[in-house]
Amino acid sequence: MPSRDDIKKSLTDSFKGAIVKMEQPIDSRLFVDIHKEKVREISNAIVKMGGRYQVSIGYDNIARDKTLGLVHAFAFDRENLFLLLRTSAPADAPVFDSITPDIPNAGWSEREYQDLLGMKFTGHPKPKRLILADDWPAGVYPLRKEIPWNLMPPAAEDVAYQLDEAPAGCTTVPVGPFHPTLHEPAHFAVFVDGETIKGCDYRGFMTHRGIEKLCQTQVSYNEIPFIAERICGICGSVHATAYSQAAEMAFGMKISRRAEYIRTIMLEIERIHSHLLWLGVAGHLIGFDTVFMQAWRVREPVMWLGERITGNRKTYGMIVIGGVRRDITPEVKEDILNVIKKIETELMTIHKAIAGDSAIHKRTKGVGALTREQVIDWSLVGPVARARNVDIDARRDLPYAAYDDMKFSVPVVDTMDVWGTVVVRILETFEAISIIRQALDKMPNDGPILTPVTEEIPPLAHAISSIEAPRGESVHYIITGENENRPERWRVRAPTYPNLQGVPAMMMNNQLADVPIIIGSIDPCFSCTDRMMLVDMQSGKAKEVSGKELEELSRKLTTGR
Repeated sequence: MPSRDDIKKSLTDSFKGAIVKMEQPIDSRLFVDIHKEKVREISNAIVKMGGRYQVSIGYDNIARDKTLGLVHAFAFDRENLFLLLRTSAPADAPVFDSITPDIPNAGWSEREYQDLLGMKFTGHPKPKRLILADDWPAGVYPLRKEIPWNLMPPAAEDVAYQLDEAPAGCTTVPVGPFHPTLHEPAHFAVFVDGETIKGCDYRGFMTHRGIEKLCQTQVSYNEIPFIAERICGICGSVHATAYSQAAEMAFGMKISRRAEYIRTIMLEIERIHSHLLWLGVAGHLIGFDTVFMQAWRVREPVMWLGERITGNRKTYGMIVIGGVRRDITPEVKEDILNVIKKIETELMTIHKAIAGDSAIHKRTKGVGALTREQVIDWSLVGPVARARNVDIDARRDLPYAAYDDMKFSVPVVDTMDVWGTVVVRILETFEAISIIRQALDKMPNDGPILTPVTEEIPPLAHAISSIEAPRGESVHYIITGENENRPERWRVRAPTYPNLQGVPAMMMNNQLADVPIIIGSIDPCFSCTDRMMLVDMQSGKAKEVSGKELEELSRKLTTGR
């Protein structure tokens, strides 16, 4: 992989006329402003140099200079470098060349800004709606500043998402939006020839919560961590840390080393909890509930530990801008060591049982197979990638918190299937236990756990932060505000966002019965829903019920009013 200087020189030499300027506020962050006409060509050049596409960020700059801004974020992992390719287009003609034909995982980001900002992407292979509800009115772009955060346009009747056509000779089998093997709503239209899968279309985002819009208009910098940690039911510390790190970087502040160690400990406790939860769910999805019960039994002390440290059975309310809210005392340290010692012993027993179980092998080996090249092309992350011989891990490659002081292995296997995901997650749990022990042993005894923000926050500063969540890399991007105590733009990309885009390829040529474990293998985190269908059992007519109507119906049935 080229060095940072080589990357800058190559871009400058090859695209001198297209580059407006380069900024490198710190060694690991390189911002490259370009003319929009070269966005696809330069993006391709970055990938060819070894850059890994992460996410795109769109933002409203209309009031300032009548443009819509676009950022494509790339990571040079082993070089510990984030390269942010920035460009813009006039708001009255916000047209960009799509990079999706060359970088498939950019497909959702571009569709998202088509929906939320009104951008157009020339050459996009599938410019369907992604985020907005099917009955959302055309021409209303909710992420633009002129649109109120609480806008509720009237619903339209008889509007439905148009799924892709099934290949010739295939039948469409709907999985979702509500399905016994899906713990949250999502719709997979699976195209089958007999029992063999020949394609898949996906429709999600059924209840987009608008968290980014809310936090750009209604809450302060210091309140956002408590919203960020509720993006996911598992990754509370992950999202709070990713946001806080991005804010700290934008502010130009440095937190204490002790606080960085405590963040590391919390993130690894969360990893243990998440991997054990997933292992149990995976067992359940293949009909092996003994694995489910044993994994969740072993996980329960981690939940008690979370309550001991944070006051919550989940790891909530701990991480904020400037550090952490609670210290790890000697007594808590002893509790942590006792719990992880017990988990390590019991997980070893589960590991040995799973490793030799032929039933699990039959349901996971060769299932959900992808080649290494497919994983790289689709920019997949986390255990999904590491199970297919792609050696990436943000803790090691793009270090943060106290991971630069930790010694650990990154489990990578080449089975290229769901079985590899099982192996990677179990091995990562043992590594997490090792990291916690190291962090408790090496953590400095002095230093504040919370550093206040004392300097004035610079306006319109850009910053990016990534965290290796249990599911894979989470990315947060911030643009600081000018006048109010909140960001101008906050963009979140959870690991499910890229990995879901790889699911259709994982399903191809597998059996229909394997759909639940293939979907489950990425440990998907879908948004919860507040809408439902009301079916008249006599007439058979169905009606979609809004949240308000559902509340009124509930009150009427329970109170008679």
